[in-house]
Amino acid sequence: MQSVDQFNPKDFIIVKGAKVNNLKSVDVAIPRNSFVVVTGVSGSGKSSLAFDTLFAEGQRMYVESLSSYARQFLGRMEKPEVEYIRGICPAIAVEQKVSTKNPRSTVGTTTEIYDYLKLLFARIGKTISPISGQEVAKSSVTDIVNYIYSFDEGSRFIVSCPLGLQEGRAIDVVLKLLLQQGFTRVILKGEIVYIEELLNQIEKGEKVVLDDLEMLIDRNAVKKGDEENQFRIADSVQTALFEGRGECKIEFVKRGEKSIIKTFSDKFEADGMLFEEPSVNLFSFNNPYGACKRCEGFGKVLGIDEDLVIPDKSLSIVDDAIIPWRTETMKKWLKPLLDTAHETNFPIFRSYSELSVDEKDILWNGKGKFKGINAFFNHLESKKHKIQYRVMLSRYRGRTTCPDCHGSRLRKDASYVKVDGKSIVDVVLMPIAESEVFFNNIQLSEHDHTIADRLLAEIKNRLKYMNKVGLGYLTLNRLTSTLSGGEYQRIKLATSLGSALVGSMYILDEPSIGLHPRDTQNLISVLLELKKLGNTVIVVEHEEEVMKAADQIIDIGPDAGTYGGELRFQGTIQEAIDNPDISHTTRYLSGKATIPTPEKRREWKEFIQIKGARENNLKNVDVKFPLGTVTCITGVSGSGKSTLVKKCLTPALLRALGQHTDEKPKIDQIDGNISSINRVEFVDQNPIGKSSRSNPVTYVKAYDAIRELFSKQELSTQRGYKPAFFSFNVDGGRCEACQGEGTTKIEMQFMADIYLPCESCNSDRFKKEILDVKYKEKSISDILHMSVDEAVAFFSDQKKIIQRLQPLLDVGLGYVQLGQSSNTLSGGEAQRVKLASFLAKGTLKESEKVLFIFDEPTTGLHFHDIDKLMKSINALINKGHSAIIIEHNVEVIKTADWVIDIGPEGGKNGGTIVFEGKPDDLIKSKDGYTAQYLQSAMQNA
Repeated sequence: MQSVDQFNPKDFIIVKGAKVNNLKSVDVAIPRNSFVVVTGVSGSGKSSLAFDTLFAEGQRMYVESLSSYARQFLGRMEKPEVEYIRGICPAIAVEQKVSTKNPRSTVGTTTEIYDYLKLLFARIGKTISPISGQEVAKSSVTDIVNYIYSFDEGSRFIVSCPLGLQEGRAIDVVLKLLLQQGFTRVILKGEIVYIEELLNQIEKGEKVVLDDLEMLIDRNAVKKGDEENQFRIADSVQTALFEGRGECKIEFVKRGEKSIIKTFSDKFEADGMLFEEPSVNLFSFNNPYGACKRCEGFGKVLGIDEDLVIPDKSLSIVDDAIIPWRTETMKKWLKPLLDTAHETNFPIFRSYSELSVDEKDILWNGKGKFKGINAFFNHLESKKHKIQYRVMLSRYRGRTTCPDCHGSRLRKDASYVKVDGKSIVDVVLMPIAESEVFFNNIQLSEHDHTIADRLLAEIKNRLKYMNKVGLGYLTLNRLTSTLSGGEYQRIKLATSLGSALVGSMYILDEPSIGLHPRDTQNLISVLLELKKLGNTVIVVEHEEEVMKAADQIIDIGPDAGTYGGELRFQGTIQEAIDNPDISHTTRYLSGKATIPTPEKRREWKEFIQIKGARENNLKNVDVKFPLGTVTCITGVSGSGKSTLVKKCLTPALLRALGQHTDEKPKIDQIDGNISSINRVEFVDQNPIGKSSRSNPVTYVKAYDAIRELFSKQELSTQRGYKPAFFSFNVDGGRCEACQGEGTTKIEMQFMADIYLPCESCNSDRFKKEILDVKYKEKSISDILHMSVDEAVAFFSDQKKIIQRLQPLLDVGLGYVQLGQSSNTLSGGEAQRVKLASFLAKGTLKESEKVLFIFDEPTTGLHFHDIDKLMKSINALINKGHSAIIIEHNVEVIKTADWVIDIGPEGGKNGGTIVFEGKPDDLIKSKDGYTAQYLQSAMQNA
């Protein structure tokens, strides 16, 4: 292979002698402005090369260009362990971690689309009165003068304003003041009269009401060529608006014809309502001015929960669907509705789920003699000084969508402002795919186009990329904290594309995660577009389709941890296929190695059934989940897989098993063989443990045995060290400077926090005297720095420790360090640590039957590791447990016993059951997108 020294840094990013983590002096030259996939088995060193070497150096060089405040930490920001890196570009890392839990952060704010929407609606939005549907507008002096000049030359007119606004003063006082100001005449009931004459009449006892009077400002005629006259008219109009407190009346008079009268106002009002003028803050839910007053911009309030009041939506009103009105005392609230149903045509025998929006509105808000459910709870509220009413209220309360803003978070009048018939609330609540169609077909006037074209270009651009990365089913109002790692990463990717940077190095961590194979091609086109702009795109990836589209593949291996860290292959996919014996990657790409399809699928009799699931986009579906099998829930992104499993099945089953959960599933009922399950374990990708001190060795409970072993060493006995002295979670033996973390956090204010090695213990976590205790010449710190592979070999004579560590090896985590902080583990790694904890002997009781639910467990897994993972999951099934896996990866789907495919599309076009059955039957049925991709995977197996 050509030496990296011979490459030109203008054309290549050159890394020489990289030794970060497990990398073994890797030399690599990455062509600039190309699309490169870095692959290899989990733990081989892919992320060490891409993130810890390339990105770390790019970030360090960026910080170097910043202020002296930022640079004061530069000496402590360690350079990657590498001989040199040349030709590095500004680096942007797009990782999978959802880095915000902010309850105000939404998809719209994260992608910056919402910022552009606020500007758009503030600048060209038309306020529409909710009463008459007319556009609200205020008149300026120029508008009124232009109106006057729209009439023919010589047309005579009167400028006046009302006097009724000067209430509280006697009429004679008002008229005398007008005389002092130089006005001589007023208009009384349409007739012009002199003020002095009117005062004489009032003195004689004639009654005049102030509301009948108008102040005559000017009498004039239209003279289009006379500039001085134009100034006089403008001055008169301004005086009228001032004296009339914002109101001005123009009356054109023609002899023998009816006068043309028009009233103008400089107030932003219509139909007797005063409206707020559109401004950016009016549309900002992060600003007290624009936020909904009731929910303060959160979109949720503590209110009466419909699902608690009417839990079974299949019941009718007659069948006591409304729980609080089932008692004899409270039935009086329902009686008026039953008595007048024939008059109002209210369908009291129809199930609640089948009622129309208007019928539900009658039920909640009342009509005629029937007061409604809301009035009932308002009545309870007024009586809450009595304990029984307080108890009753608390029974039906929950976090509900704010009734004022309907979850949009904005004050109500923000929705009065429309652009092409849509308010900003309408836009943020519609799926992104629909938003893109709306903005592509938007109808605006020429004037509005001039103002808004630049904003529209930014909005359309970002919406286009959101759609392209497979997120068209999301709404702009969706909370960022509810997104999966893959969704969040693709949002950041779409945002990067929208900002159109050039000459940068984008490093992505498995962007295909959470994507159905159908959507992978769209993602690839986005990555290629990023390259086309003039960027170097480096993707850490296992997906074969992405590898096929890459200019080059860099394969790190051959295995994980200490057995990896070498550059095994660099070249095109065809070269990889032509050399199958180089690594695990080339073996799977060439078809020499495959994940086997089971010879026989497991049969089942017991099941759990969900009936009438209606959460999010699910369309009242009934589903059977087999027990004692591996069941895969599949479908395109946004089809309703996670909704069905996470929001319907899991909480419903936990409730049926008597466990508390805040989630209230929107289903009719759950039945089946529930008694066959003792507990439910949701194995997701959230970090293990609650603190950064949590790590694999503590999670699988191997550390207890290790601490006990160290406390039995001779030096420990002499010094009286108990097992707790070897813990980094309690005071005693741990380093108090970093509290056993091994690192200290430096807050960088406007940048991401930096974690640096603790200067006191040099990342050893413990006091020096504790490190004096050795087992086989290794201190407790040395043990924590070992990989699982090394530890299994080291503790080969300690059966208790091996029993706990072996499962980590079985799930493919042999490369992970025992003491690796939980916040450095990827979502997929955290998930497999959890799986390993269940595989460990003694964790699950023999008689116990557990339903395991896995959320995309192949995250971060190479083909070679997927094989290990499925063996581990099948080991649990063979012990009598059950597994439900939410998954897109066809390699996992083909090994399942049962498949439930949801779709056919994402968002509102999804939410139905496309197929239920064995994978072989799914292929035969040819229903949905999963079938066609599964067919090619089975043929290659």
